[in-house]
Amino acid sequence: MIADFLNTTMTHPTQTRTLPVMEAFYTLQGEGFHQGRAAYFIRLGGCDVGCFWCDVKESWDAALHPPLSVDAIVAAAAGYPGRLAVVTGGEPLLHNLDALTHALHEAGFETNMETSGSSPLSGEWDWICLSPKKFKPPLSGVISRANELKVVIYNQHDFTWAETYAAQVPAGCKLYLQPEWSKAAEITPRLIDYIKTHPQWELSMQLHKYINVP
Repeated sequence: MIADFLNTTMTHPTQTRTLPVMEAFYTLQGEGFHQGRAAYFIRLGGCDVGCFWCDVKESWDAALHPPLSVDAIVAAAAGYPGRLAVVTGGEPLLHNLDALTHALHEAGFETNMETSGSSPLSGEWDWICLSPKKFKPPLSGVISRANELKVVIYNQHDFTWAETYAAQVPAGCKLYLQPEWSKAAEITPRLIDYIKTHPQWELSMQLHKYINVP
């Protein structure tokens, strides 16, 4: 059922006027360059990456989340005063996002996306946060468009792995290291030491989890 849905989406991208929305909510962006800003999050269902430490595994099966029209998604977002829309997942690039981002821009939104980069790029983006995963590497077409590289650090080897992508993103791309939440107490001191000796990186700390907002 998931495969049928995804195949339809990718085969007929210009017809993607509905998307499986797992949840949508207005909150503060808790991570990366836009941390602290009011933002409307649109979390799409469907993921073929499957990080074992993912905290939204319920987003993986797109078929569990009935499709909503682009018009309904944007109308809900427009009901809040903020005009930063963050499209995330799951893996949002499993779906063609041209219609959604066009409609968001028409409604006056700034469009941000958080992606592993493992599927082809679609949509009109003001900011792309690339968060690559070892389970399915990012595509070069997404790496070359990244405004922000955010690498989740789970173990010591991840530092070396992060540097391989830092060498591939465009000049001027913001670089962030973020501790995996379940190991934050252990990993954060290592991140601090690493960033002090590699100052091209900055620390991202999932602010939303500390202040108890979605």
